[in-house]
Amino acid sequence: MTAKIIDGKAIAQELRGNIAKAAAELAKDHGIVPGLAVVLVGADPASEVYVRSKSKAVTDAGMKSFDHKLPADTSQDDLLALIKQLNEDKNVHGILVQLPLPSQIDSTLVLNSIDPNKDVDGFHPVNAGRLATGQRALVPCTPFGCVILAKKMHSSLSGMNAVVIGRSNIVGKPLAQLLLAENCTVTVAHSKTKDLPGVCREADLLFAAVGRPEMVKGDWIKPGATVIDVGINRVPGEAGKTKLVGDVDYKEALAVAGAVTPVPGGVGPMTIACVILNTLRAACASAGLPEPKV
Repeated sequence: MTAKIIDGKAIAQELRGNIAKAAAELAKDHGIVPGLAVVLVGADPASEVYVRSKSKAVTDAGMKSFDHKLPADTSQDDLLALIKQLNEDKNVHGILVQLPLPSQIDSTLVLNSIDPNKDVDGFHPVNAGRLATGQRALVPCTPFGCVILAKKMHSSLSGMNAVVIGRSNIVGKPLAQLLLAENCTVTVAHSKTKDLPGVCREADLLFAAVGRPEMVKGDWIKPGATVIDVGINRVPGEAGKTKLVGDVDYKEALAVAGAVTPVPGGVGPMTIACVILNTLRAACASAGLPEPKV
């Protein structure tokens, strides 16, 4: 048996097309054009590439992109002043501050200063609380994308055993909350979990988000399980070059799992699509409109 490869690029492209249609209807019916402000401090090359791809995705979806590129020596007060301005700007429905920030800036303070209703990264404690209590929330984009991928493989996730390896505030914890909302039975595993391979073998849905290259081996996977690999690790490749691998040993997983995401091309494209989706959701919520159907 060879696992089905979950094509995150194709699924993200379809989602982005649906978002563009919904955004066009929002503009036509209500005169609202969703706007996303992305703030980049400094010149981190990886961050610059990511910000460019986000901005392109926003404009491709028929939305407004407001990019703010600040020098690396920007003061915390100046950054907070910009966020205050964006919070008050009615044309801006989503605000995203690209991490990491320079050392002179307190990231937590900055993220907590974003209006929770414009927090398209879903990192604000208010959104974490809303998610935990089952209220309408902007949720972190990577776990949001993971659940969409899982639902593409299964007509319903209800009653399935889901194991999440990793307990970060960005992926592991919100992913567990989203899976609970889908009526999964959820186990959050981590580096201190006893018999981690045994725990993983119980999973119908296995999500790996630990940042350790190819840690999850084929014999950790229940035959036929759906495996979503969140990890992106750069490791030595051939001829002195590097290559990207996930947290799952992909070749071994292909021989055991029912479906598995590749790295790259799995979860990554979904993260950017979900930033755009959260911007659309925030724009609808700001006008008291129901959740967009995408």
